[in-house]
Amino acid sequence: MTRPIARVLALLEVLQRGGTRTVADLAERLDVDERTVRRYVGHLLDLDVPVRSVRGRHGGYRLAPGYRMPPLMLTDEEALAVLLGLVAGRRAGLLSTSVAAAESAIAKVRRVLPERLGRRLDALLEVADFTAPPRTVPTAEAEVLLTVAEAAQDRRPLTLRYTAGHGGSSERVVHPYGIVAHSGRWYLTGYDSTSEQVRTFRVDRITTVEVRDGEFAAPTGFDPAQQVLTAIAETPHQHEVSVRIRAAPEHIHSVFPPSIAQLEELDADWVRARIRANRLDWLPPLLAALDRPLVIEHPEALRDRLHALATRLTHHATTRP
Repeated sequence: MTRPIARVLALLEVLQRGGTRTVADLAERLDVDERTVRRYVGHLLDLDVPVRSVRGRHGGYRLAPGYRMPPLMLTDEEALAVLLGLVAGRRAGLLSTSVAAAESAIAKVRRVLPERLGRRLDALLEVADFTAPPRTVPTAEAEVLLTVAEAAQDRRPLTLRYTAGHGGSSERVVHPYGIVAHSGRWYLTGYDSTSEQVRTFRVDRITTVEVRDGEFAAPTGFDPAQQVLTAIAETPHQHEVSVRIRAAPEHIHSVFPPSIAQLEELDADWVRARIRANRLDWLPPLLAALDRPLVIEHPEALRDRLHALATRLTHHATTRP
């Protein structure tokens, strides 16, 4: 296969991954100039591959919706990656589809594999087990998730109708900065026109979404994952916990992840951990697991629970068989 033909096929492979690709990005990926990229696109059009040109600052090329890929040709490792990704994503609750859709996808991939490879993967899927139980959290609708993700990539504003945790529904315009997967859920973070500040939304609570005209620029250095973790940690709860701990922040986060505890370094030795919780019963065992000096600032009820745990542990440690 000559290099130009190989690069045309490589261009098709990049476009099949979805989204709009700029000419500059494609030129860099294929190691050619932008004029050559346009010539390769012409070759694909001659082969009746529906490549669409997208205008604008973030424009480029993309495949028309509904274009089907050629038959799958996977190596052993690629087939293993696809099937394990589907199985793991389904168990983690991250697939934005029904269980039936995930099972159907697994079955379709399995059917196009060579017999020998299929038998080996069947054996793995049959005997493999997982230490973590499957999640049953609600999943986002595939069309909503894909629409939001594409708008975030293309920097296009969205009009969405959102149902809050208390059941109230509202319509708002959002500039999507990023999509984040956390604990089996998908989150959208971006500028919200209603509150006029950066907000975080659960994608499974978005009932309708529509891409608007126009473009926006995301803040320089914005970290969507950190924003989501901070938003979750700041969600109002029944108890506002404050504990001073003589330990390094990384040691505290090994027990209390950033989505649970916000840390404030007080001096070279002490760190204040602020935790919002609806219940206090799960905190004493984790504080004990830190095995570091600590001072409970509030609430008083947590001090009582930690003292009760210490009493029970002392009793268990001194009881002889």
